[in-house]
Amino acid sequence: MTTTLDVAAVDAAAPADAAPVDAPHGAPFEVIDEPGRTPLLRVAAGGPEGGDAAAWAAAHREAIRAELEARGAVLLRGLGVTTPDGVAAVARALGVEPMVERERFAGRRELGDRVYSSSEWPHDEPICMHHELSYAAEVPATAVFGCLTAPAGGGATTVADSQEVLTALPADLVARFRRDGWLLRRCYHEVGVAWSEAFGTEDQAEIDAYCAAHAIDHEWLPDGVLRTRQRRAVVIEHPVTGRPVWFNQAAFLNELTLDPMIREYLLALYGPEGLPFNTAYGDGEPIPAEVVETINAAYRAATRREPWQAGDVLLVDNLRMAHSREAYQGEREIAVVLGDPVRLPGHVLDGVTA
Repeated sequence: MTTTLDVAAVDAAAPADAAPVDAPHGAPFEVIDEPGRTPLLRVAAGGPEGGDAAAWAAAHREAIRAELEARGAVLLRGLGVTTPDGVAAVARALGVEPMVERERFAGRRELGDRVYSSSEWPHDEPICMHHELSYAAEVPATAVFGCLTAPAGGGATTVADSQEVLTALPADLVARFRRDGWLLRRCYHEVGVAWSEAFGTEDQAEIDAYCAAHAIDHEWLPDGVLRTRQRRAVVIEHPVTGRPVWFNQAAFLNELTLDPMIREYLLALYGPEGLPFNTAYGDGEPIPAEVVETINAAYRAATRREPWQAGDVLLVDNLRMAHSREAYQGEREIAVVLGDPVRLPGHVLDGVTA
C-alpha cells in the first residue's frame, strides 16, 4: 500500500521562508513548526562559523537535543554538510553513538565507518512508513539523515508521530496486536537482500549465534537459503517519556505492500514460505488487507514533510517517529547514521510457533 501525493505541487506551495517560532535557549537557530511540515531548525544566516558544522552542533548540542526530545524529529537547515564524513561528524557532535546495522531489509552502500547510504529502492516507488530495525532485538533510538544531493522533485524523508498513530487506530485492532504481537518471516535467497549482506558475515555459524542471541528462530535449507521468524511487540513504552508508541513494521513488511504483479510472481516461484518478507499476527494468523490499509491510513494522516535541500541534516527519534521516502526524480544522495542502540523491555516476545 503506497500513498499517492502530488509532491511537485506540495513543494511548489511550501512557504520558502516561514515565520520562525522563536530562538530557544539562546541558540543561533529559529524554530519553524507548522502543521504538515517537519519541524525545522533554521541556522542563523551565514551558517556555522568557519563552515564547521560539527563544531557548531557540539556547541549547541543541549538545545538541539531538547528540540528533538520535544518534537520527535527536527530538520537542521543551514549546516552545509557535503560529505558522509561530515554527516557522521555532526551525529557524533550531537552525542549520537553510531551502530552497525544488522538484519537490513534493503540494500545499502557503506559510505564510511557506520555511515550508510539510504535504502536502495526503486526511485519511482515510495517506501512506506517504518521505524528503522523495529523488528530487531537491539534497535537504534536515533537516526540521522544528511542530504548531500537533493532530488529534482519528490524524495522527501517524511515523518509521522507514532504516538498519534496509536491514538488514531481502532481499539480492537490495537488490542489484537497487543495480545499477540506481530510476526516477521523472512527468506534470504536470490531475490532481495542476501543473508551475508543482511548479517554482515558469510559464516553461517556466526549467524546461528546471532539468531540465538536475538530471539530469532531460523533454519538453513538444503540450497543454502536462510529462513527466519521473529515475534515482537507492536507497542512499546518510550524509555525517556514513558508514553506508549506504535513501534513495528507489521504493515510495511506485509506481502500486501508489494506490487500485486510482483507478489504473484514471487508466490508462483517460491510459494508462501519463500517470500523475501511477510508479516502476520504473532499467533501466525494472516493480517487482513483492511487492517494493513487502516494502519497506513493512520500514518498518512500523521505525515509531515519538508523538501530536502542540500546540506540539510534530519534528526529522528526512531522510537517515536516513523519515517518514509517519497518517489523522486533526478539524483538523490542521503547519508545515514543509525545510533544510540537500545534493548527495549517487553519488545522481544518468546514462543514463535507459527
